[in-house]
Amino acid sequence: MDYAKLIDHTLLSPNTTEKEIIQLCQEAIQYGFASVCVNPTWVSLSADLLRESDVNICTVIGFPLGANTTETKVFETLNAIGNGATEIDVVMNIAELKNNKNNMLVEKEISMIVNAVQGKALVKVIIEACLLTDEEKIRACQIAVKAGADFLKTSTGFSLHGATAKDVAIMRQAVGPNVGVKASGGVSTMEDIKFMIDAGASRIGTSSAVKILR
Repeated sequence: MDYAKLIDHTLLSPNTTEKEIIQLCQEAIQYGFASVCVNPTWVSLSADLLRESDVNICTVIGFPLGANTTETKVFETLNAIGNGATEIDVVMNIAELKNNKNNMLVEKEISMIVNAVQGKALVKVIIEACLLTDEEKIRACQIAVKAGADFLKTSTGFSLHGATAKDVAIMRQAVGPNVGVKASGGVSTMEDIKFMIDAGASRIGTSSAVKILR
């Protein structure tokens, strides 16, 4: 298996430097990673550096809390695509999911982001599984799929803990075979990657990709 093709080479630290982004993109080309995942401020530079490659540019929206207004998330999405993003990792409105059982607003928000993308980028919805009950994880996945999401993602990596194989398995069962599942947060060894893939992950987000594959 070509593990590199399943990896989003990730650097989301708030103190990231331009030099580090350049290195990230060079490594992504060298190893053939699926994408680089960077904060929105680095999308333009990453797009320029990766213009002649097959590496996608992934960025984060409503990150890391998911508590931005829908209008803000839509603006962020359009801005990111305009700057060259080809994959969008958007944090679900977790509070709305937990506080409102009908979840119409959660579905509407994701649907608006999917519509804003207009097929120009993959939409991955982060559910922050560590904050949800199993029932809420299933419901979050079903809502996102109904709204048109391409992927469900376990975690931001900035909350209580990251991906677990159990959560990946729950999410895979909830979304079925035709929607992606991305495991991220705390994936730092080849053993971790294999556990996540065996549980149903089709994409891995990690800041340790080069160390893992060396």
